[in-house]
Amino acid sequence: MKKESPVRKFIQDALESLRLRTSRPDALTQLAVLSVIAGLLTGLVIVSFRLLIEGVQLLILPEGAPGNFEGLPIGVRIVLPVAGALLVALMFRIWARGEHTVGVLHVMERLTYNQGHLPLRALIMQYFGAAISIISGQSLGREGPSIHLGAATSSTLGQRLGLPNNTIRTLVACGTAAGIGASFNTPLAGVIFALEVVMMEYTLASFLPITLAAVSATAVSRAVYGSGAAFSVPSFQFSTLLELPYVMLLGVATGFVAFVFIYLTRISAKAGEKLPIWTKFLVAGSITGVLAVFAPQIMGIGYDTASSILVSNIGLTLLIMIFAAKLVATACSVGLGLPAGLIGPTFIIGACFGGIMGMLAQPVFPGLASSPGMYALIGMGAMMGATLQAPLAALTAVFELTSNPNVILPGMLAIVTAGLTTNQLLGQHSIYRTLMRLRGMDYRHNPMVQALRRVGVANIMNRNIRVSSQRVTPEQARILVEPGTEWIVIENDEPIVILPATDLANFLTENSTTGTSGIDLMEIPAKRLQAAYIDLRAAVDSAQEQFLKENMEALCIRSTTPSGKTRIYGVLTRQHFKNLYSV
Repeated sequence: MKKESPVRKFIQDALESLRLRTSRPDALTQLAVLSVIAGLLTGLVIVSFRLLIEGVQLLILPEGAPGNFEGLPIGVRIVLPVAGALLVALMFRIWARGEHTVGVLHVMERLTYNQGHLPLRALIMQYFGAAISIISGQSLGREGPSIHLGAATSSTLGQRLGLPNNTIRTLVACGTAAGIGASFNTPLAGVIFALEVVMMEYTLASFLPITLAAVSATAVSRAVYGSGAAFSVPSFQFSTLLELPYVMLLGVATGFVAFVFIYLTRISAKAGEKLPIWTKFLVAGSITGVLAVFAPQIMGIGYDTASSILVSNIGLTLLIMIFAAKLVATACSVGLGLPAGLIGPTFIIGACFGGIMGMLAQPVFPGLASSPGMYALIGMGAMMGATLQAPLAALTAVFELTSNPNVILPGMLAIVTAGLTTNQLLGQHSIYRTLMRLRGMDYRHNPMVQALRRVGVANIMNRNIRVSSQRVTPEQARILVEPGTEWIVIENDEPIVILPATDLANFLTENSTTGTSGIDLMEIPAKRLQAAYIDLRAAVDSAQEQFLKENMEALCIRSTTPSGKTRIYGVLTRQHFKNLYSV
């Protein structure tokens, strides 16, 4: 038999120690190291993603300017989105194998139903599908794809290391924050989005690694793109407190706009449920192409358009056209499943609507009203906050994107008002939760379940065990009951059985003259518990589900190596679980 090399054994022992340590919710040192690695990897992926998009756009767009779709001839504006949509459909047809969901929705779905295990195939589909969509001028953004790419990169790291599911979930949140930070150059907004939208919780154990991941990824992005804000805007001043009621009106109106946007997205998604992918993507691309004839500014990410709105370089009529076209094109593209993001487009829609309201404010407050650009800035945050139901992430993103602290006071009022209008007055959930419900799913955020998901079964298992065959000799039996052993795991055909070591010790005491004859552990007087297997990487919520579903008295925690070798690490009895949690 080939002897295992010392280096290989050292690596395996180190990984096993890491897996056991990170099953604890407070393994901050290990999570800190992992989050930095995840952030750096995510930063590299996002930078390559941005370079791919911008590099191709430099080659195909007029004047070598990324985002300059306005310079294209009318015929090209129609053909380009249609051709891009068909190319993405072809790629998905070849690669998807029936699973076409990507983006933030995919991340939330995998967190809810698959313990944060994101497949590598979906990462590749998102990377190239989103790149093609944005390059071809679809009315979508890169932030949603960046979230998926970051989450999937971090999840893949955790899966390759065989880390427990509670750690993989944290790494997914780290990748989410890192993706936003590297894409937007907004590390704080990335952290808030990951906690507010994806994890739906604020804990020290998750906040610290998520922050480190966002900082690491943003550092990589800044090394390539610099530290400048995404939008270069004047230092707007809020002119007078008398405008606050009008700002509140802007928030209410933006809440209705967000409701219409989510409604159109939902209608598009329902209309495309039974359509083949070719048809859905073709329709989405055609809608964008036709609307781009009248408002080419809707094509692509649209940061150049947002910058023009913020400095009031676009007139009222054109602003209304861009607003209406962008809203319809984005809702249809997202609803019909094109693989790119909606966060950036909500900024553009909000900027347009805020700019419109700002222009209308001039006669209301003659000589006193703030610049329309200021209202556009406020509208950006209000639209994002109402659509995603993420007010703090929206406010932080707007502040970091523009480096303008003057937006905070009116922005807070508008964002909260818009969110309340959409959610409480109109009864509309966030766009992500709405789309998940359309697919027959929901985003679970029960506080008890969240608490159980933060802990791995390895952290609460009883490791004082011995593994034995069913028949043993008296000498083997005496070894099994040596001090420190609490449970004996009888390896037999499933269902597996465990028995208290004290029961075997009592039998040996009462039958000291057994001699050399064998002992059948399934025949001696003892309290035997029926058990099932659970993977070492599982979180405690999985143990709870298994106890309830299979009605077992105990669980044996085991791990299987790629070579097929199985090791049992410990046991978890139903009674011990009851003492810790409620079953």
